[in-house]
Amino acid sequence: MAKSKAIVKVGQIQQRILLVRGEKVIIDADLAEAYGVTTKALNQAIRRNADRFPPDFMFRLTKEEKQEVVTNCDHLQKLKFSPVNPRAFTEHDAIMAASVLNSQKAIEVSVFVVRAFVNLREVIAGHKELARKIAQLERKLGDHDEQIVVLVEAIKQLMDPKPPPKKRRIGF
Repeated sequence: MAKSKAIVKVGQIQQRILLVRGEKVIIDADLAEAYGVTTKALNQAIRRNADRFPPDFMFRLTKEEKQEVVTNCDHLQKLKFSPVNPRAFTEHDAIMAASVLNSQKAIEVSVFVVRAFVNLREVIAGHKELARKIAQLERKLGDHDEQIVVLVEAIKQLMDPKPPPKKRRIGF
């Protein structure tokens, strides 16, 4: 039974992972909810431990990015009127946030966050492999198409032979 709960949690977290600036991230409000704290408490812990959060692991959304996230994610509508742009956490920073929160729930949920990011990475890798195989098939079919056209033309010629040339009559 615990296993099914874990799958639900990973699925719930995985739905909250977004692609921003080419990075898979989770917004601070979603991460705080998963860890069972307020967004304010999460951000205070981040500020107190700023040296643990390098800019390549975490960044603030721009006004435009915030607007796009709010538009595309119904559950983030409450951010629409927030004067502060939300933070976006990569996989590494999401785990670091759990360590600075020092709550048992944050530590337990961090495992699910890691699994969600790993599952997403596997799905993306699967899509890349599938795209590669489709491209391979298209190349093969391209060659086959040319061969099929040649065969069809040959069959058409065999089915509709040209009438034999008229023989000249000998004599008058």
